[in-house]
Amino acid sequence: MRHAAIDIGSNTFRLLIAEPAPAGSDTPWKTIYYTHRIVRLGEGLHHGCLSEAGMQRSLVAFHEFAELLQQYDVVADHTLAVATAAMREADNSEAFATTVEQETGISICIIPGEDEAAISLAGACAVLPAHTRADMLLFDIGGASTEFIRARDARACNAVSRKLGVVRLVEAHLHSDPPSGSDYQAMKQTALTHLHDMTADWGGQAAPAYLVGTAGTVTTLAATELDLCPYDASVINNHLMSRAAFLKLRDQLLAMTHEERQAIRTIEQGRGDLIIAGLAIVEAVMDHWGYNEMVVVDAGLLEGAWLKISQSK
Repeated sequence: MRHAAIDIGSNTFRLLIAEPAPAGSDTPWKTIYYTHRIVRLGEGLHHGCLSEAGMQRSLVAFHEFAELLQQYDVVADHTLAVATAAMREADNSEAFATTVEQETGISICIIPGEDEAAISLAGACAVLPAHTRADMLLFDIGGASTEFIRARDARACNAVSRKLGVVRLVEAHLHSDPPSGSDYQAMKQTALTHLHDMTADWGGQAAPAYLVGTAGTVTTLAATELDLCPYDASVINNHLMSRAAFLKLRDQLLAMTHEERQAIRTIEQGRGDLIIAGLAIVEAVMDHWGYNEMVVVDAGLLEGAWLKISQSK
């Protein structure tokens, strides 16, 4: 009954090994082991290929994950490894996936953006209360893309993946330390352009009642607001961040140098610059749809992938 999921993000790789939880538990899974690595696989993606440095960092993580799968007795056909925007876009992703499987035994499934959105929705809905699931906009910020899902009663009405990610924004627009006003506004305007294009395709429908954010940017912001160290997913799930709290945190982080942000105990190594781009995306989303608060969930693509593999075997 033990299954594993691997979320091969453009910035972060995550591994969840879990068993079905007893009836009445807060989540459908009982975590046996969880870990993650910030590898920045999507670094330099604008050149069209995964970089040698990014692939080497990733291979180290895959070897570590393979050892953990063996240690916890998770067989290959009980493991689902899903890859997102960086491997969707890179010309050399298939060759890299072959190398990973040959060296580690981990078979990578490169999923379309729409599938990524649907799997993220399933993972988030597993921890959200019914009233939030009834009418919500879920967004999942990654290194190279952000997924947006309008959902009613936990079912997607619209789902789209945009080439809007924190690694992309930092590489394109973050030139100063601390960030200049023009750097930040360029990142925010890029995000707003994506949102305007996306909502035009959606036909100008009214914003859902609840805004829900998942993945490393929003969970890091929530943990920083709460000064939550060590990190506890159960505290983060369904944390409500007000616009006022977000803006206060934004102003604090924008005034700091990279070194000062990286010294904050709730911001892990490798995220000190990316959090600035994350702030710009979150603020653009709040401004574009007029939200005054955001529900934060830790569960998303990784947990959705675990649900998918555990329910298929």
